[in-house]
Amino acid sequence: MRRLLWLSVALGLTGGVQAQVPDYKVVGDGIPQSLTGKPGDAARGKALLIKRGPANCLTCHSIKDKEMQPGGNKGPALDGVGAALTAAQLRLSVVDLSRVTRGTAMPSFHNTSFGTPSPALTAEQIEDVVAYLSTLRK
Repeated sequence: MRRLLWLSVALGLTGGVQAQVPDYKVVGDGIPQSLTGKPGDAARGKALLIKRGPANCLTCHSIKDKEMQPGGNKGPALDGVGAALTAAQLRLSVVDLSRVTRGTAMPSFHNTSFGTPSPALTAEQIEDVVAYLSTLRK
């Protein structure tokens, strides 16, 4: 069964995002290295949040930006998160916050260990979201 799933993923038969999750190393409370080996694009990250597709941050979080309205109130507001957290901490928060905060309601956006064949966001999308969140300094 595992080989069949791998073959389906390799051939792109699973639909959606490819399930190839790059290796990453958690150091302390973050993932210091980019998942793609290069920085993300903040404009693409913002567009992902506005689109409210797989990067559905605004379901639970709010950002004081008219393009981001309305936001949710289940999670903390993201205004100032770029000043409060490092890129490494933001990356781990988006990839899999449960690695740091057990029992969190925040979903893992780049983890396939829960039986899902594909992560919600690609490595590039993770880096784009991290780049955008890093710009939220106030």
